Order: sequence, then structure tokens, then C-alpha cells
Amino acid sequence: MRIAIVNTETPGGAYVASQRLFYALQKQGVEVSFVPIKATKWHFLWERFCIWVNNRFSRKNLFAVSIANTGTDISKLPAIQQADIIHLHWINHGGLSLHNIEQLQALGKPIVWTMHDMWPFTGICHHTHGCEMYITQCSACPLLAGPYASKVFDKKLRQWQNIHFVGCSQWIATLAESSRLSQSCQVKSIPNPIDTTCYQPIDKQAARKKLGLDDNKRLILFGAMNTTAPMKGFLYLSEADKLLQRDDVQYLVFGKKSADLAAHLTHPVFSLGYVSDEKQKALIYSAADVFVTPSLAENLPNMIMEAMACGTPCVGFQIGGIPEMIDHKKNGYVAEYKNAADFAKGIDWSLSSKDGLGAAARQKVLSAYSEEKVANQYIALYKSTLAQ
Repeated sequence: MRIAIVNTETPGGAYVASQRLFYALQKQGVEVSFVPIKATKWHFLWERFCIWVNNRFSRKNLFAVSIANTGTDISKLPAIQQADIIHLHWINHGGLSLHNIEQLQALGKPIVWTMHDMWPFTGICHHTHGCEMYITQCSACPLLAGPYASKVFDKKLRQWQNIHFVGCSQWIATLAESSRLSQSCQVKSIPNPIDTTCYQPIDKQAARKKLGLDDNKRLILFGAMNTTAPMKGFLYLSEADKLLQRDDVQYLVFGKKSADLAAHLTHPVFSLGYVSDEKQKALIYSAADVFVTPSLAENLPNMIMEAMACGTPCVGFQIGGIPEMIDHKKNGYVAEYKNAADFAKGIDWSLSSKDGLGAAARQKVLSAYSEEKVANQYIALYKSTLAQ
């Protein structure tokens, strides 16, 4: 059984998750190849240009939608030709066009598609933000002027046949099942895996000493690819911070523009900048007392999984797959969506809780997201897919 995992080569959670699955499958003896789609600058810019023009020359929502009008033909690559199953992950931003996906379908091989956002079962949007047109027929898209939403939806409706969709969370799998686009497809839920030998608890004092952090402060950790991106909810964190009546806390922030957060928070901020090294991240998670994610739209966030694997409890909004990861008041706190006061309450509760919260967080990851457990779920799916 040969598997080809495909993902656009771009920084982000989906790329990380697809690579983690690749390594997890390898450890279970699966013959698996990783196929990064190197989207050309031309493909990327042409798609964005078409969106910009149809949005009446506005940059608003420029990256909130993808029309998949251009991409790279990977159907003739040896890894694809030799594969028994093609496993797609995130393929947007000039990675694969609808025509490129059709070329893969023409090979007659089963296609498994892990959904890292909603695009596979909507017309053109990556997150619906409450719009439910995808259930029956995308038409007048609130994110993009013009006919693209309807046209792409119709093309997908013709193409999406016998694809095995996988939701990283039960939340996204349930939404996918409600879409007209999945009616000729199968949908199930399998989470992303994580290497729990890399992400594991490190002595807190030792971690802080290595990072040069104050051992007398309670550290609130926040991280994101782009910390000031509106969808990452930093404004809600700012509001919650104003309500946090504690003088013993300091924020630890990593990611792009992490230093900019100091202007939005009343408590002191220690900026670590962008961090990609996984061992360094494990050190950072272990140094923190709580990890917070005020994100407004999430599927199954890698950072929550990473923090919990390191024995650090988390606070997040009740959105997407977050409530599936954080068991409220058992290994963290799930705050009411967009409620800054409840978010602040969750931070305070986590910092004030007795020992055991971090151990429960670690145990949740071991029981639900370990490499072996997730890889075996995918192996079972691959086998059943080939048997059909």
C-alpha cells in the first residue's frame, strides 16, 4: 500500500499537520511519500489578481476565498503515479486548480482529502462565518462580488464524486456532511497526530532559566503564525487582559509581529519572535502556566495540541474543534465565544487551579492524538478505501 500525501508548500498549520502524519505513517511501516506543491509566483498572483478584480479592486477578503483557477499538474510525478491512494491536504493559493484535481481523479486512484478548513465543501470560502449557503448552493457570496462562488460550487458539484473526506475535528466533519457537495462522498473524522516524545513536559524552572524568563511571574503564553491577524482574536485578548485583576502575570508571545502585542496589553510582554524549531517550542510551552488562543475560527489547532502535550492547560473560545480538545475545567477552560470577560475568567481560573490540570492536558493528547493512534486510524481508512 503506497500513499502520496499532498500539500501546498506554504507555512501554516495544514503543512505542519500533513508532515506530522507523513512521519507518523512512516513509523508504522507504511510506504508513504510527501508531495509538496511548489506553487509558482505566477499561479499565486494570478488567482489573487482575479479575486481582486472581481472584488471591485478591493483587497478586502483577498485571502478569505480561493477560486482554484490555476495551479500545478502533479499527476505525472512518480510519487503520484506509483501511489495506490492520493491523500490531499491543503491545496490552495496556487497549489492545485479544479482542473488539476480533475487530472488526479482521471488516474482512477482513490482520493482521501483531509479538510483543514471549509473550502473543500463550500464554493470558495475557507471559513463560512455563519453563512449556510454551502448546504444547498453557494450564490451571492458575502465575501466576493461576482459569480465565482456559484461557478466554483457548480464545478465542484460535478467533480466531487467518491472522495473520502476526513475532518480533523468532528465539528468540521459534521459541517461537511451537511453540504450538498459531499452527498456523493464519504465523510469521517480523524484528528491530526503529534510526536509526544518531542512535545513533552520539561521542568518549568529549567525551561524558564534556559529562556531567560522571570521565575516569579505567572506566564500567559500566546502564539500564532501572525499574532496580529484579526482572526487570531488578539483584540479579544486585549479586552480580557484589561479585566484580568492580577499583578503577578506576564505575557509570553511568539510568532510574527509578536512584539506588536505590547501596545495592546496592559501587563508586560516578553516577545520571542517567530519560532519554528519544535524543540524550542516545547521549551516555550513547558515554561508557560497557561496557553491562550482567542482565535475566532479554528478547526483543530496545532498549538493547543502542542501546549497540552507539554502539560500546559489551555484557554480558548467555544468555536470549531476547540471544545473537542479542551475539556472544560478538566484540562483547561472553554470560554463563551467572543466573550472577553469569560476569557479573562478562564485565564484566572487556570492560573489559580490546583496541580493536576497540566497532567490531565498531557493525558488527553496521549489518549487522542498520539502518532500511533492517529496513524492506525488512517491505515484502517486506507485499507477500507482500497477494498471498495
